[in-house]
Order: sequence, then structure tokens, then C-alpha cells
Amino acid sequence: MQIQFNTDSSIQGRDSLFASIRPDVEKVLARYAEIITRVEIHVSDINGPKAGEDDIRAVVEIRREGKAPNAATNNGKNPRLAVLGAVEKLKRVLDSDLGKERDLARRS
Repeated sequence: MQIQFNTDSSIQGRDSLFASIRPDVEKVLARYAEIITRVEIHVSDINGPKAGEDDIRAVVEIRREGKAPNAATNNGKNPRLAVLGAVEKLKRVLDSDLGKERDLARRS
């Protein structure tokens, strides 16, 4: 599972931020590591230099081979909370999709 991390210019410390978030993302998605080919994470500050509550937005996209990509967006007080919120949303989507795929396979 390849993880790609992108930020806008208002997010400081991109590399250290990625290093601190990556293990958490891998832990949440560990169960799906064999079916996920790539995870793309985009973090931006929606208010720019102005302060604000929940002004960090994360868009996380998960790609599986032979399947359409799934994406989720989440806002948070900091990049870590925003990313983990979006990843948790995608975890629920994957659980649902895999359950539907299993049900279809049983009916065949």
C-alpha cells in the first residue's frame, strides 16, 4: 500500500507531519493493506493564515485495483485529526463495499 501525502502552501512541516500521521493511517487501514494499491492524502488550511476552529481540511482517496476510487473529506482542528477522521470514514465505506462483494459472490 503506497501512501502519497500532499499539502497546500499554508501547512508547515510537511515531511514531519507525514511521518507522524503515516503510522496511524497504516494502522487504521492495515486490515485492507492487501487490496489497497494507493492512498492519496491532501491536507489544506481552508482559512489560510487566519485562525479558525476546524479549519484544516483533509481529502483522502483510496484506490483498489480494478475498482473505482473512494474518497472522503473531513475537517479538524489540526491535520492529524482531519486525516484520521477522513480515513475512518473510508474504513466504513470499505467495510460496506467488501460486505456487498461477499454477498454477491455467495449468490453466484
